[in-house]
Amino acid sequence: MEAWLRGPVSGVPPLLVPVAHMLQHAQEDATEALQGLSVEQIWARPAGGASIGFHVRHLMGALDRLFTYARGEGLTTDQLRALKAEGDAGDPPADAPALIEALTGATSRAIDQLSATDPSTLLEPRAVGRQHLPSTVLGLLVHGGEHSARHAGQAMTMRRGGLPGPDGDRGGEVGPRG
Repeated sequence: MEAWLRGPVSGVPPLLVPVAHMLQHAQEDATEALQGLSVEQIWARPAGGASIGFHVRHLMGALDRLFTYARGEGLTTDQLRALKAEGDAGDPPADAPALIEALTGATSRAIDQLSATDPSTLLEPRAVGRQHLPSTVLGLLVHGGEHSARHAGQAMTMRRGGLPGPDGDRGGEVGPRG
């Protein structure tokens, strides 16, 4: 059953449950996209595009950054460093279990923040980035969920049609929905 049909999320204010559902769904889709893939498949860049690994790392990093702004904080040096490394496989390259573990932690931290968010603050203004672009607590939290869903979907699309199959052809499903 899809996350949005599962009802309330324990501890999350009702107004933020849809965001929690987006995050849960994104985590599940990105996990499915990663499961069973080799390191080479995770970091492959078909036609020079972004890899599945990038989409999952970017999902986690952007979520962390957006929720940082929602708390009214600026980005740390570590967050800026992580941003620059989102597309790097690492040395050794990150495999599916490592990415899934990191994704699970990122999602859990985000849902914990939703639980701790006072609904009376949702319309408070927040500044985004070096240019201090205008948003609100709610705008940042919703965008965190939406953006996560977008990149989880990209990872699923890559898995379903963008990776070379066992014979080197493209367009063949490599995942469990085959």
